[in-house]
Amino acid sequence: MEFSVWLAFFAASWAISLSPGAGAIAAMSSGLNHGFRRGYFTTFGLVLGILTQILLVGLGLGALIATSSLGFAIIKWAGVAYLVWLGVQQWRAPAKPMVASNLDASLVSRRQLVLRGWVINALNPKGTVFILAVVPQFLDLKQSLLTQYLVIGATLCFTDLVVMAGYTVLAARVLSALRSERQIRLLNRSFGSLFVAAGLLLATFKRAA
Repeated sequence: MEFSVWLAFFAASWAISLSPGAGAIAAMSSGLNHGFRRGYFTTFGLVLGILTQILLVGLGLGALIATSSLGFAIIKWAGVAYLVWLGVQQWRAPAKPMVASNLDASLVSRRQLVLRGWVINALNPKGTVFILAVVPQFLDLKQSLLTQYLVIGATLCFTDLVVMAGYTVLAARVLSALRSERQIRLLNRSFGSLFVAAGLLLATFKRAA
């Protein structure tokens, strides 16, 4: 991959990471509920989900999902169900901040946070179709595809790690300013509604003809 081509993709990757979506909602929700140090583990899961999507596209499975009505529907509705479930859980969360300095057995483990982030990005056929549409524009078929996919994966992971850190710390700072149960309940329900909205938005996404 030529350096000028990589620079163009690097700029595009920032736009991809900054665009609001289920990943950003998940990062902010984790920051709100668990503080930055623990909540950031969700971002590691989101990045693993991106790598999973790139692997699927690289192996050709992404094209199969994008063209198979059944495969597309299974992945899409599994993603919809998971996002709605996260929304309900967030809506019903107790009206008290669970910050890193107040850890107890009720907190989900770091492994669970990573898994949550991975599922959100891995079960997103919209992401698969997007990568199928965007990534080939930056590939040089005369050069090693493996090397180029590794560069693309590393670039997307870097920008996502930075952007989601911003989303997570922003929510964690908001969390530290909360004092009343009413404020915390309002934020929990706001994020819960955003998860459900993201799920409903994914439900409207259709496979390209």
